[in-house]
Amino acid sequence: MSTSDQELRDRRLVFYKNDLGRIDRVLQELLRLSNASSVLLVDKEGHMITRAGKEPSFDLDTISALVAGSFSATREMARLLGEQQFSALFHQGERDNIQLSLVGDRTILTVIFDDSTTLGMVRLYCTEAVRKLESVFADMMRGRREGNGAEGRAEMAELDRLKSSARDTLDALFDGN
Repeated sequence: MSTSDQELRDRRLVFYKNDLGRIDRVLQELLRLSNASSVLLVDKEGHMITRAGKEPSFDLDTISALVAGSFSATREMARLLGEQQFSALFHQGERDNIQLSLVGDRTILTVIFDDSTTLGMVRLYCTEAVRKLESVFADMMRGRREGNGAEGRAEMAELDRLKSSARDTLDALFDGN
């Protein structure tokens, strides 16, 4: 495998069931400790990965895209100021507030909360959640480099079995059997 192939695999976000379970536990803990209403994990392309908390009244795809766009615009502001990037953003509204925190270099932790909690509490618990999520992502990358672990291998074996079954069905169909 060439270096460019490995780099492409490393950049792709692929989550197995076990990975999402670990991520969801971190989000649930953040939700409980911070008293936020919703917590989302969004990739930098604007796709929601997973979420915890109350079902929001807004469209999740739209907020995910806007979160990514906000971080992208802020990255350019940071660059103009001589910073590599800003790792956290805060948007305050009359009723609701949003705290955005960069997790690694590919995802954004989004916490939506109202005045029943404080920004200080949210930031404190976000910092800890970011650290935990970065640890989960590091474990995922190690597992990917080591062959995706047992769960990844099982999913790949199942995919190979399904491909083989589909190929056999198509062969039988076109052979007239």
